[in-house]
Amino acid sequence: MPFKRPDTPPAQQAAPGTPGTLPSAAQERVARLAAREHQDNAAFTSDLSVNEFVLVHQLGFDPVGYVMGTSIYHVGFQAQRWNRSMELDVLTSAMQEARYLAIERMRTEAHALGADGVVGVHLKIQRYAWQNGEMEFIAEGTAVRAREPNPSYKLRDGGPFTSDLSGQDFYTLVRHGHFPRAFVFGVCVYHVAAQSMRQNFSMAGRNMEVPNFTEATYTARELAMTRMEDEANRANADGIVGVTTNVNAHIWGEHATEFLSIGTGVVSSPEVVTDPPTMTLSLDD
Repeated sequence: MPFKRPDTPPAQQAAPGTPGTLPSAAQERVARLAAREHQDNAAFTSDLSVNEFVLVHQLGFDPVGYVMGTSIYHVGFQAQRWNRSMELDVLTSAMQEARYLAIERMRTEAHALGADGVVGVHLKIQRYAWQNGEMEFIAEGTAVRAREPNPSYKLRDGGPFTSDLSGQDFYTLVRHGHFPRAFVFGVCVYHVAAQSMRQNFSMAGRNMEVPNFTEATYTARELAMTRMEDEANRANADGIVGVTTNVNAHIWGEHATEFLSIGTGVVSSPEVVTDPPTMTLSLDD
């Protein structure tokens, strides 16, 4: 079944992409970033490498600040049947919503800086010793702004685009007639049924496929991929580039696993001038 991003009440910060009321510390950070934006001599921060910075700048975008969003989330409990493969809906929903909150808070910070987008987005999860049952979800990247304003760079909600492409990939994509819309992802937490003792004995000393394991992992990846594609469709993307799939055990035991698909939704951009083809001479004999 499809998982949709949660409906949220109007935010205290009236910025596109804000997922409900921000924590007070986040509100203070957004206000500080917005105030700093009006200072002509304010230095920017960025997690771009030197090569990425140069290429992004050459493309016509200036980094305006390192932005982040975070959510410490309690992931609920869901009973599992050891002999049945099944999706764990409660856990899937938690992992999806927590990442969404982090990403939208990152976009809110970028909006406060007047950015057109965020490049080099990456997600991470970490746990703390003082609370083993909760996980912190973090989204971070570098907010960029075009030197020549173009409203089409932003999304329909007026907020910045997001992309997990590196500075080099962002440069290549835009120079060849495409543009990122949104960092998209899909999640599926799946319980893979344990084998019976008889099944384990029947496999002893034999090379053979384990059909129930194969079927379960195949189904879980397909669900995650489909939800990522649904996200891209909601962003009006033509396709998704840089897709990767990750498998994480997290805290649920050996038979419950998270399957995560991520990528960047892109559109064709006729406004972008494509690099002319160049002749190359091979040095091979």
